[in-house]
Amino acid sequence: MPRILRIALPIAACAALIAGCGSDVPPNGVAKIGDTVITKDQFNHWLNAAAHGSAAPGSSVVVPDPPNFTKCVANQAKQPVPKGAKKPTPKQLKTQCQQQYNALKQQVMQFLVSAEWIQQEADKEGVKVSDKEVQKQFADQKKQSFQKPDDYQKFLKNSGMTEADLLFRVKLDVVSNAVRTKVIKGKDKVSAAQISSYYNKNKQRFAQPERRDLLVVLTKDKAKAEAAKKALASGQSFASVAKKYSIDEASKAQGGKLPGVAKGQQEKAFDDAIFNAKKGALTGPIKTQFGYYDFKVTGVTPASQQSLAQTKETIKNLLKSQNQQKALNDFVTKFRKDYNNKTKCSKTYVIPDCANAPKTKTSTSASGGAPQGAQQVPQGQPAPQQAPQQTPQQAPQGSTSTSGG
Repeated sequence: MPRILRIALPIAACAALIAGCGSDVPPNGVAKIGDTVITKDQFNHWLNAAAHGSAAPGSSVVVPDPPNFTKCVANQAKQPVPKGAKKPTPKQLKTQCQQQYNALKQQVMQFLVSAEWIQQEADKEGVKVSDKEVQKQFADQKKQSFQKPDDYQKFLKNSGMTEADLLFRVKLDVVSNAVRTKVIKGKDKVSAAQISSYYNKNKQRFAQPERRDLLVVLTKDKAKAEAAKKALASGQSFASVAKKYSIDEASKAQGGKLPGVAKGQQEKAFDDAIFNAKKGALTGPIKTQFGYYDFKVTGVTPASQQSLAQTKETIKNLLKSQNQQKALNDFVTKFRKDYNNKTKCSKTYVIPDCANAPKTKTSTSASGGAPQGAQQVPQGQPAPQQAPQQTPQQAPQGSTSTSGG
């Protein structure tokens, strides 16, 4: 799928301090957020795009038509039935159409509500983006997604979307990034004392244990281990002895080499023997659950500890990221609560983002789901056809209008 269709869509990304849900949703609307009405025309426009996006390539597209789903049922009845399967009844087809409609309705409502939330937050915070900026990002994505102009025109024809729709989605993305930038502004300040404190509490994270390079021969029984050791003591090479006696294919293929062994990596008996052995001394047989080892330590890399000076930049970037993450998470929590409180939906269009939605025991459904990462700001469900969308790492997206074309 072209990248321009895969940029995750926003659903909620900022916070507002507006109480109440306003008056009831008017007859021509599906939802009202503050004083702004999301109209049925807008809903139907994006429902059409969503239906195109969910259709199998090359198949006919019919937008589910409630309440009877006459067109949808007729279209479903034409679809081929797998060999050996029973042809579904009209009642079953209607149920399928109802399920499809409900899924698309949820998707589209989340998109439209989230877009309005973002728009209002952007206006509240004075976040503005230029048409030039939006056009540039759109052109870049279009170039990456479509090799030829004909490919783009074919996509528009098959997607149920217009270029204005795509520009709308790209604008959401641009505004979202601008809001996110504003949220984390000033959160990159980290003091020397904070860096020092983190280093002292987490020194082990910046340490490397002693490591030893070995030559080994692993045999099934003690007798063969004794024979292998005798051969090694007589001057035969580890490579030749390992080739003859060893059952460890990995080290055998390397002439008996087992490099960079750190304490605790091997079975205890073998581990103790390795780190008690003198460099260059032939040691064994050592009994383990895998067999008997003969070995020699050929190299020792001493344990090391990075200094505060060596780790300063790493720690600074880590603390900076944590500060920004906290700012975003705090922002998301307040944003969802505030915008949910002022969003009212028509009875048949209610989604979890609406203040009048049925109360549930879980608290992660608002705004299309909980943040999907520490640095993520809430986002919405994929918009119809998954047109340019907002990723969780980016701040809330918005646009100048929820019409979106």
